[in-house]
Amino acid sequence: MSAGTTGGAGVRLPLARRATADPLFRLVAHALETAHGRPPAAVWSAPHAFHLGSPGLVAAAGWPVAAAAAPREDGTVRLSSLSHPAQSCELELTGPYPDTPAWAARPYALLRALARAGYGRAGTDLHVQSTLTEAAGLRLAEPLDCAVALAVADVHTGEGEPRPARELLAGLIREVAPQDDDALRSAVLYARPGTALRVGSGLGARSVPFDPPASGTHLVLMAVRGSAQERRAGLARGVECARRAGALSAWPPGSRAGRSVLVLLPRDRLTAVRAAVAEEFRGLGLPAPRFVNIAVAGAARREE
Repeated sequence: MSAGTTGGAGVRLPLARRATADPLFRLVAHALETAHGRPPAAVWSAPHAFHLGSPGLVAAAGWPVAAAAAPREDGTVRLSSLSHPAQSCELELTGPYPDTPAWAARPYALLRALARAGYGRAGTDLHVQSTLTEAAGLRLAEPLDCAVALAVADVHTGEGEPRPARELLAGLIREVAPQDDDALRSAVLYARPGTALRVGSGLGARSVPFDPPASGTHLVLMAVRGSAQERRAGLARGVECARRAGALSAWPPGSRAGRSVLVLLPRDRLTAVRAAVAEEFRGLGLPAPRFVNIAVAGAARREE
């Protein structure tokens, strides 16, 4: 182990104090300790996911949602997020649904479902944080649900016991949110770096190579601002301009057009495409779109 991972006498440092750990996971671990007065027992990350423009073909992006959790013994949950610093809450796991901050409603509903299934009945302290905001246009629901379910089930699994199967947790999540995107959830739970998953064929998920760097290409997310109508027009304008500058293809990351599109382009055209799109928008007096680099990532995991 390096000096950044251990303290005196080779003792492994807590994640929040480990210099070599990813800054996001250090931050989330520290935030839970600050908000609730105790360190996490586990930190899990779950990637945002996206469609590839072909039915049933999905992949994970290297932009995770993180969940830090610590078990309780009093039947309550305490929820916090750096994105909503003034809206932390403490809620009972049983009884009528209480008033809940909007951001916490979904994780709280999932925590109750997990408790009914036997995971986390004694309560949990939970802190969540995403690397992307809603403005990026990638769905938060699926990675948030998976990160929460995996973290809570983990910290309530006894020493030496196996963690619950991901298929089981996916089923519990589906009960809470049947309207959500099962294909994206599969990518969050089962993706591998440099591959896409083909799902919904009746034969289970199958891996399909999708590794832009290996083929000399680059994948970016292009996000625009404004009202829904302005975003639709902006995305169409941005895609047209990107194609003129050398982009190979573009498609929405989800089943509905929204705030962003994914753009695949030759690696040596990245600067030219970004410059051409920015110039086009500035010439029209519009804010330039935001470009986010997308790495094709692996599935949700425990951050050690």
